[in-house]
Amino acid sequence: MKARFLKALATSAVLGLGATTAATSAECIAPANPGGGWDFTCRQIGKILFDIGQVDAPVQVTNMAGAGGGLAFSTVVNERNDDAELIVAASSATTTRLAQNAYGGATADQVRFVGAIGADPGVIVVAADSPLQNLGDMVEAIKADPGSVAFAGGSAVGGFDHMKPLQVLLAAGFTDITKVKYIGVDGGADAITQTVGGFTQAMTGDMSEIVGFLKSGEVRALAVLTEERVPGFEDIPTAREQGFDVVAVNWRGLYVPGGISDDAFNAWAAKLQAVADSDEWKQAMADNGLAPFTKVGGDFQNWIDGVIAQTQDLSRQLGVIQ
Repeated sequence: MKARFLKALATSAVLGLGATTAATSAECIAPANPGGGWDFTCRQIGKILFDIGQVDAPVQVTNMAGAGGGLAFSTVVNERNDDAELIVAASSATTTRLAQNAYGGATADQVRFVGAIGADPGVIVVAADSPLQNLGDMVEAIKADPGSVAFAGGSAVGGFDHMKPLQVLLAAGFTDITKVKYIGVDGGADAITQTVGGFTQAMTGDMSEIVGFLKSGEVRALAVLTEERVPGFEDIPTAREQGFDVVAVNWRGLYVPGGISDDAFNAWAAKLQAVADSDEWKQAMADNGLAPFTKVGGDFQNWIDGVIAQTQDLSRQLGVIQ
């Protein structure tokens, strides 16, 4: 029923858009209303693609909000599966929802993930006066008493924020993750308020959510969940440095229709790499608080496959999916 509903919505959206795009013009679908992260991805990458000469005409941006990205996904799969001039903004939320079957039976292998070229780094923070000084302290406290450390995050139970500390615990060999307390609230600021106020012992979220609180001294970051330390926040160690092989970032990237040729896929990968290498994109990241995170082409697709599998495993353990 849900899949048919999404397909019907997708068909309606396509009819409403009309034939406004020339056959040789690239189009980027932002699966949300203007102003959000997916809209940013389309508009910034689209503009830079044209500015640096990777496309011959400005990239058309189409906002297609609905079903948390499911409407756009259904449109691509059912109506534009072989459109080699189409790119679609994606992020960690896209793969989490696909892994948890939130798109009415749609699966990640129905499209091709072409690349990510920036990310909002995942973080785990505590109140400034917390006795937990590093991730090792946090893990040992939970191993000794799984209910002793409650986390607050801006996503629902089973969402991306919830997954971050669980990945650290699994990397540490702790598997009884259903006993770990998590409270989903309305955004990162509310999650930090819970932690600073002593209602939870830690907050799990993204770097962009904690910058002001770090500067005011209200919280301490135990770790940033990136491959390398984040420029401008070099005093925050990575989880990997502390012995936990976890990378969890809210990446900004693109997928393309699953039916396009390998040549077309590789061409988009090369164009996206050119954007990643450009001074224009480096400035856009600096202006918008993104950290370097570049995985393009087959390397990114393989990484996505691993992320999907891990998210499904965690989601089953939590009872989010069967």
